[in-house]
Amino acid sequence: MPAQQLAGSRIREKRLDRGLKQAVVAEIVGISPSYLNLIEHNRRRIGGKILADIARALDVDASLLIDGVDAALLDEMRHAAALLGPDVEVEKAEECAARYPGWSALIATQSRRITALQTQVQALSDRMTHDPALAAALHEVISTVSAIRSSSSILVGPEHLDDDWQRRFHHNIHDDSLRLAESSEALISYLQAPEAQSDTAMSAFEQMESWLAQSGFHLPALEKGGADTGAFVKASGLTGASAALLKAHAEVYAEDAVALPLAKFEKACRAHAYDPAAIAQHFFQPLPRVLRRLACLPPEAGHPPMALAVCDAAGVLTFVKPVPGFSMPRAGGACPLWPLFLALNRPGQPIRLEVALPGVNASHALCYAVATVRDATHFDVPPAVQSIMLVVPDPETNLGAPQPVGVACRICPRSDCASRREPAVSGVSVQTAL
Repeated sequence: MPAQQLAGSRIREKRLDRGLKQAVVAEIVGISPSYLNLIEHNRRRIGGKILADIARALDVDASLLIDGVDAALLDEMRHAAALLGPDVEVEKAEECAARYPGWSALIATQSRRITALQTQVQALSDRMTHDPALAAALHEVISTVSAIRSSSSILVGPEHLDDDWQRRFHHNIHDDSLRLAESSEALISYLQAPEAQSDTAMSAFEQMESWLAQSGFHLPALEKGGADTGAFVKASGLTGASAALLKAHAEVYAEDAVALPLAKFEKACRAHAYDPAAIAQHFFQPLPRVLRRLACLPPEAGHPPMALAVCDAAGVLTFVKPVPGFSMPRAGGACPLWPLFLALNRPGQPIRLEVALPGVNASHALCYAVATVRDATHFDVPPAVQSIMLVVPDPETNLGAPQPVGVACRICPRSDCASRREPAVSGVSVQTAL
């Protein structure tokens, strides 16, 4: 259902919050209670004077009654529904977000936390299986417990021990207990993530992207030539693998900024209507560089929102800059990323594809993708190929019939999809879903 048509649900919610009856509000506005009932059940469009009168009667801003649901919140609610399966009324997600924004935000927050905890459990499971340091720590704990048990069993045994031997066993138990306390404390510190990081991603890639998201992926410190990427990474506070990934990203960012200075690049973007191919020809620069620069334009400068995804030759995502309303999952169903994977099969050939999410009023997106060889080719060594895709939601350009895609198989209503891996959710149709 379009966001504009959900104004009735918001009117009903505000009226109930204030404890007003339909007849009272209808009398104030000057309409019949039956007509107001139709409006509240989204069976009549509303606007103009009636909307303004209802807003005054409810003592709210009219914009609060007509604004649509936040696309990012709705996208997160759909992912939360995908975790549970067919028991969720997916087709009512937008109405729920419109009528109960607070509860919807709680659902989205809890879904993110569950996902983070599942990732953490998986990471810990991998560490327990493959990490030799952890295996040694566990072995130390078990060995110490066994030693304490052995000494204590002798002390409580039927044989009488003289005072000297008792002191020795007591001393051994004391030393082993201290060793057990130290090894247990070290093991707990090794396994337990800090509370402040309980909601952060365990993946180094996701840690880097989370840090970049705080600045909208635009890095003013690297826009000028001669930027010290080492100092930049040190100031970020990231460590380990995430810091190494950020340094590699910063070095590429700095090179792109020198080749395509921001002021000239912004001017060319507006002149060429953000067409990557035209901009690349204007500057005589490779298309991947242009796609990267488009994705990191300063968000406060009025540029359209754009997403970016990068993957390696195996199809593993190595970088994701999301955009509200267009899902790009790292795992599970990833058909919104088809243009990115399609480019891997055609290295060097730029691909432009318009895609559409399910539903009559669902959003479209224009995807630009290209795969390139990162390193020089050597004999008997396969080339390192990288694919990059820029996503422009709700484009003004119409390329004709878009490529249908879905968010996740569990909640995708496209029953005729040949690539489906799970059955369609029962009772969900293309006309009502999402």
